[in-house]
Amino acid sequence: MKSPVLSVQAQPRDAASWIALARRLEAGGYDALLAADHPGATASPFVALAAAAAVTERIGLGSYVSQAGVREPLLLASDVATLDLVSDGRARLALGAGHTPAEWDMLGEKRPDVAGRVRRFQAVAEACRALLAGETVTLDSPEVRTHQARLTAPRPVQHRVPFTFGGGNTALLRWAGAHADVVGLSGLGRTLPDGHMHEVRWDGSDIDRQVDLIEQGAAGRVDAPAREALVQMVEVTDDAEGAAHDIARRLHCDTAAVLASPYAWVGTVEEIRAALAEHERRWGITRYVVREAHVEAVDQVRAHF
Repeated sequence: MKSPVLSVQAQPRDAASWIALARRLEAGGYDALLAADHPGATASPFVALAAAAAVTERIGLGSYVSQAGVREPLLLASDVATLDLVSDGRARLALGAGHTPAEWDMLGEKRPDVAGRVRRFQAVAEACRALLAGETVTLDSPEVRTHQARLTAPRPVQHRVPFTFGGGNTALLRWAGAHADVVGLSGLGRTLPDGHMHEVRWDGSDIDRQVDLIEQGAAGRVDAPAREALVQMVEVTDDAEGAAHDIARRLHCDTAAVLASPYAWVGTVEEIRAALAEHERRWGITRYVVREAHVEAVDQVRAHF
């Protein structure tokens, strides 16, 4: 099979290790370095990625994903455009609807219900993309207000900044099928009472349903969005069944679902490669985002493509 497109999601711990990681990923042929965007709990992604831009030349750079519920479109578009400028055209725009109540609480706001978060996401995404494209945006809705907003400077280097949707909402998967360049699937379900963790939706039938929604949205498009999965666990082992059983027990799901899921790579290198081939055949997944902690294990798998 063809090697999948691989990116890494990471957070800076200190300057030296962050710069070393950016250089390592570029030298290793990874597609992008991505940073989570949880205000108050993670580093500012655009500041961190600008630092990475200064020591790299090729690798893509983006948040994964910015939270549309608390990000204002003009400020977000300005951050992305500035990153695109200082990286000479390597920025990505990625958005999700948001889920963590604390991110609204700290702003003195109440987290909207699902329908409200969907409306807000669509308004922010469409406004941000229009601003990056050089359009003037005026909105007056309960979700987003802008008046004659325009991104005069800096302008992005890229003619069109690539756009990724990350999430699993039914309406937004259809929307992303129609509008996104990449749809990132994470297997995350309902937010748990701690406000941060999630139920998992790793069963193959759940992914079948999500892919069908993307395809419905993409009907009539010349180029449907690429499909990407967030890999949350990687374990190269001769005992795939045992490792998957341990993961399933922690996540309260089935061992078989773990072994079949694109969200965990478990088994020998050959078993993992066979699973990736099946993910592409069944769901059209050709891209993966892995976490920094798993880069060494992922490199073992990549060496056999």
